[in-house]
Formats: sequence, structure tokens, C-alpha cells
Amino acid sequence: MSIRILYVEDELSLGKIVKESLQRRGFEVVMESDGANVLALFKQVNPAVCVLDVMLPNKDGFEVATEIRAIHPEVPILFLTAKTQTADLVKGFSLGGNDYIRKPFSMEELIVRIENVLRKTPVSTPPVQDQVKIGKFMFDTRRQVLTSGREEKKLSYRESELLRLLYEKRDGIIDRKTILDLLWGHDSFFNSRNLDVYITRLRICLKEDENLQILTIKGIGYRFVLD
Repeated sequence: MSIRILYVEDELSLGKIVKESLQRRGFEVVMESDGANVLALFKQVNPAVCVLDVMLPNKDGFEVATEIRAIHPEVPILFLTAKTQTADLVKGFSLGGNDYIRKPFSMEELIVRIENVLRKTPVSTPPVQDQVKIGKFMFDTRRQVLTSGREEKKLSYRESELLRLLYEKRDGIIDRKTILDLLWGHDSFFNSRNLDVYITRLRICLKEDENLQILTIKGIGYRFVLD
């Protein structure tokens, strides 16, 4: 049985990628973008944890959390926000928030914080074995291993997450800023150079299959091509 997350985010492009990344880690994700619809959806899906953006249309995350707490005092609530004021952080906790993440955040941080709040509930995260065939390779997303024949290549966390993102968006374009926000938490010159290094490493890992390409789309991002 997978852990169900109610994820509320009105920035749809970011929300779609975060949702897919969480699903790849074995979570079941129900996503909503309008604060006015969240309470009804919460009652319908009965999530194990709520991840709420604070800035939402019609009802903000704080209002939504208040409504949820009125009918379910125990469900973990994790706030996401671009706000930096201490008063906002205090308000979030005073309304029953279990944790608070400032945007932009990395997927690694989000997953760790979700797992942390879940440890304090009776629900436990099940082990998920996720095997993905990519050309000549088998990609074990949990073990972060890329296998071709008898050879196994152990990937770092960020190499694995980068390959996951590129594969999920195969034949489409994923922009650099989205990758940087999800894997490093913010877009800086230093991390932008790091991304170039990780792209090069993945190209080396995948070079055995000539039908796999990571194309650089100048000034935009990357496109993963699987012929």
C-alpha cells in the first residue's frame, strides 16, 4: 500500500514535475491547484500527508490548513512558500503545520521532510522497487543503478534524479531552471555549472547505446531522445 499525498500547488509546471518525481519514489500523489477545492478533495482521498503551497488562488494554504485541522487534527501538514518573513513561519506552525519549506526547494529536501513527518504517524513508507527500461539499460531508480548486460553503474543521488527527470520528459524539453530548482533548490551560477558536469557524466554513462541522446537546447535546457 503506497503513501497518499495531497499536494496543492498552483504553479502547474513545477507541480507536474514534483508530482511525477514523488510518484517515482513510490508515493501516490493527488494534486490540486485551487485552494477552494482542497477540503472536498481531502475528504474524498483521505491522504496520509498534505503538502500545501501557501500562496493559492481563492483560499491560501493557511486557510486550507485550518479547515483540514478542524476535521482531522492529526494528519501531517507541510507548508511550501516563497515567503521569508518569520511571522509567516510562526503562523504556519501555530495553525498546526508540522514542517515548513521555503521555495525554491530541492526534491531531496522535500522527500526527506515528507518521510520525517510520516515517521511520527502510524503509517510507514513501503519499500518500492522501480525498474525502468531505457534503451539497452535497466534503470533501478531506488538503488540508483544503471545496468547494461552484466555491468552495473552506480549513480549518485543527483545523477539518478537528473536521469529520472530527463527520461520522464523524454521527447519534450525540460528547462535548466526547473532542473536546478528541483535538484539543487535554487538557480545559481555555481549550481548551473554543476548541472553541466552532471549532464556530461550521464552522457558518458549512456554512450553505449547510440540511440540515447541528451540534446542541449541552447538557451533553454535539455531534451532526452530515445530512438
